[in-house]
Amino acid sequence: MKRSQALPILTFHALDERPDLCGFSAAVFRDGLARLHAEGWRTIGLTDLVAALRSGTAFPERTVVLTFDDGYQSVHDEAGPVLQALGMTATVFLTVGTPDERRTAERLPSLTGRAMLGWSEIHALQRAGITFGAHSLTHRDLTRLPSEQLESEVRVARTVVEERTGALAAGFSYPYGRYDARVRAVVQRHFDHACSDRFGLVGAASDPWALERIETFYLRGPRRFRVVGHAAFPAVARVLAAARALRRRFHP
Repeated sequence: MKRSQALPILTFHALDERPDLCGFSAAVFRDGLARLHAEGWRTIGLTDLVAALRSGTAFPERTVVLTFDDGYQSVHDEAGPVLQALGMTATVFLTVGTPDERRTAERLPSLTGRAMLGWSEIHALQRAGITFGAHSLTHRDLTRLPSEQLESEVRVARTVVEERTGALAAGFSYPYGRYDARVRAVVQRHFDHACSDRFGLVGAASDPWALERIETFYLRGPRRFRVVGHAAFPAVARVLAAARALRRRFHP
């Protein structure tokens, strides 16, 4: 099998037609993954990617990692059937809620006004080969929290995911992608790896607790998404990263 020096982690949130930062067309997702599959692309699990990164092993060519943040119901309704049909996998990072929210509801607490996954749906996705990590308790900017609350948001989130799924929750995704040295240190104590919102491909120099990803918000639409898998994709990713950095500099 041919090997590659860089690999994309694609980040999705909800699969729907809402024109906000979290929405991504279910049809574009379905058709885009079918096209990648037909062209010989496959998925590997996030833990397998991290293991290769740590061992210094080059990644398999034509391989991508898929992740979903927050835990929207559309992961079950829209993404699940597509992934199962194509023999693909993904990691879903769950925002699990406060103790009161967990006691009174079968579903995860609502974010962005969308329906969220219920634990029965999460278990169904597990049976289809999807893995789960944590995305904190309440999806707050962890860099702004006092140390005790930060510790709870990270540690308890992992405990909840593992207790409810019966499986290891090895990975964490920083809410809003935001972290600093203090946040990273807490996450490193409790998780094997973590995903950031640093825009780019994972390579030999990547930090396992601040993995780069490709935010698919910038690839919405069938023509844009076709760049995934194209030879020019790494160059396009660098251009998008530079454009986003410039935008954030002037519009933080």
